[in-house]
Amino acid sequence: MNTPFDFNQDGHRIVYVKEVDVADLPEEVQAEAGGREHLYAVHDSEGQQLALVADRHMAFVLARQNDLAPVAVH
Repeated sequence: MNTPFDFNQDGHRIVYVKEVDVADLPEEVQAEAGGREHLYAVHDSEGQQLALVADRHMAFVLARQNDLAPVAVH
């Protein structure tokens, strides 16, 4: 089946939650990471980072509070 489907219908906008190594972030962000080894980024469907938060649960809550549908990226 090769039928196009609009995944953003009904106002459900998908965002992606991804674990990020603090060591891979700019130095100014590393300095504010509070000793954490990982943070979690929320990205839109175009790949643009929307937020960077301390833990996975917070990333999902943040997305849902903004009427977004979070999906984990492995």
